[in-house]
Amino acid sequence: MKSKIIISVGILICVAALARIALPTALHKAGLHPDYSGPRYEIAAGKKALIIGSNHATLNAPGKTDGDATGVAISEISHPYYSFLEAGMQVDVASINGGNIPVDPMSLKFFIISEHDERYLEDPTLQAKMQNSLAVGNLDMRQYDVVFIAGGWGAAYDLGYSPELASKISEAYYAEHQPVIAGVCHGVLGLINAKDRDGHLLIAGRRMTGVTDKQIKELGVAITPLHPETELKKAGAKFESETAFRDFFATHVVVDDEKRFVTGQNQNSGLEAAHKVLMLLAQK
Repeated sequence: MKSKIIISVGILICVAALARIALPTALHKAGLHPDYSGPRYEIAAGKKALIIGSNHATLNAPGKTDGDATGVAISEISHPYYSFLEAGMQVDVASINGGNIPVDPMSLKFFIISEHDERYLEDPTLQAKMQNSLAVGNLDMRQYDVVFIAGGWGAAYDLGYSPELASKISEAYYAEHQPVIAGVCHGVLGLINAKDRDGHLLIAGRRMTGVTDKQIKELGVAITPLHPETELKKAGAKFESETAFRDFFATHVVVDDEKRFVTGQNQNSGLEAAHKVLMLLAQK
């Protein structure tokens, strides 16, 4: 009897170990964090990028303060950060209020984490930048060649409500050297209130993407106050997306016709979006 129990426990341990190995591979093949196989670009020396994240750390219903821990989906910072760094750029990290950018713990689970995320976990420099992020309102956007806004559920609570961020996006758009402005997932909410010099919404009429309403419904996280597809359409953007059996596994990246904005659909789109940004810089 004792030997049978030992054998059964051994079998269960083996099955669990195989599942732990197989699950990340299966999800990757299904579409999670796709590899980037496109061209690489050489960027002129002295270029600077700014990555902006959310300060919000709780997945709470409107009017509530309690809920599960959330924040930025770490790949939406790690993918652009290391892409820009490897291209020779200086990369700063900012948030609405400055200080800590919380990381959604779900995005660090073994079956979701990417190679770039694992690099973040071993990188005290990026960790320090996220724990002591710059406040958006204190920045001169004319210093940057790229402004890239990361998403995650936390972004639904502060990016689209910040007049400082909206003003800074407009400042970046009208900078003489024409920085590239980008956002992925819920990060595109940081674009919805930026205005042009005539007071019109800056993204009206532009081709863009972001998290779909379908993905939000499928994941059951509709309690967040702003949804990217809905809000982009309200702002007059021409919304595009791809779909899958679950949109969590879809991906899509859009470069607007003016070649000033790059947007990525969701957590799978950050790597390609970063390289599309580098493409636009290389073409200047």
